[in-house]
Amino acid sequence: MSEALRAMPAGAGKLTIRDVTAYAVSFPVDAAGSVQLGVGRTVKRDAVVVKVTTECGLVGFGESHHGRAHTTIAHFINTALRDMALGQDAGDTVGLWRKIYKSQLQGMGLGAACVLAMSGLDMALWDIRGKAAGLPLYRLLGAQRRALPAYAGGVALGWQEPELLADEAQRHVESGLKAVKLRIGDTPERDLARIRAVRKRLGDGIEILTDAMMSYRLDDARKVVPAMDELGVGWLEEPFAAHDYQNYETARAFGRVAFAAGENHYTRFEFTRLLETNAVSILQPDLSKAGGITEVLRIAALASAYHLPVHLHSSMTGINMAATIHVMTALDNAGYFEADVSRNNHFRDTLVRMPYRVDAEGCVHAPDGPGLGVEVDEDFIAAHPPIEGPAYR
Repeated sequence: MSEALRAMPAGAGKLTIRDVTAYAVSFPVDAAGSVQLGVGRTVKRDAVVVKVTTECGLVGFGESHHGRAHTTIAHFINTALRDMALGQDAGDTVGLWRKIYKSQLQGMGLGAACVLAMSGLDMALWDIRGKAAGLPLYRLLGAQRRALPAYAGGVALGWQEPELLADEAQRHVESGLKAVKLRIGDTPERDLARIRAVRKRLGDGIEILTDAMMSYRLDDARKVVPAMDELGVGWLEEPFAAHDYQNYETARAFGRVAFAAGENHYTRFEFTRLLETNAVSILQPDLSKAGGITEVLRIAALASAYHLPVHLHSSMTGINMAATIHVMTALDNAGYFEADVSRNNHFRDTLVRMPYRVDAEGCVHAPDGPGLGVEVDEDFIAAHPPIEGPAYR
């Protein structure tokens, strides 16, 4: 039992939610840390941090994905969701999820903004549950601490010249990682030139994964998929828009490379449709986007029933990264952890204290502290107010 609960008188207020506050935070990205991707060149990074405080004094933190509208998502939490959460039991994650779903989603149709917002709130509640029990989240979920293989991902490995991209990929492999994810979606010819350069440099013992960031047309996929088979690419992530199910089904016949998707699908209801297409064999829900830990556990169970692996998407703050490692540790169908290898990510290195380390075998382990096991620097939040405008130009 945690010290906070041990000090409470019998029958006291337990885990009643006293306050919910969401913070939109930003920091600029300088030229040295900027990466060219399909959506543009990075100029800043945004995040939404959710803080939940209980009557007994326990505090939990979560992350809602910014949705490229971080101030809007924070405001949604601080108004609609805050009022729904106050006075509720922080330990009743299923009950509060159901309450928000029935009020905000069931009657109005699935809305991305609400799902992003509720994801961070739900994550903070799980942080509180772990702290109340005095257990790290993975133990609360019924797992033993174990090694998870990681790949070099995050906002990195973009549209450099092929040899420069190979240089960057090689540095990550030399740090211990056994897999890298390349950002493609430029043109089929330039994309394949980059993949070939990295494969030539790294050899056949390293897994190469790719992310087209929804930039391909069907004809582009027809050109790249057979070449990806020859180059031994592990997966092609989001070649098409999230709900372009017909193109996913059509392109599946172009070759053997596995299609991956899910970071832009919300709740188990959208993942059910994704599973039913039989076109996507790698699922990538994001705890900060898909409905929180409560919902991603359901999505992972669905995937397990289809014998499909889950490689959770995670690239913004150390809060979500730590939560992701905990949850993946507890899944029977967990795949790779996405290790953010971007330069100068202050959300990863300063907002929190070391969410993870990559060991010599290219693996990560969940933090051992109670709850998410990370300390959040609230002074950093105060010093980094939101920056308006797009994050990519």
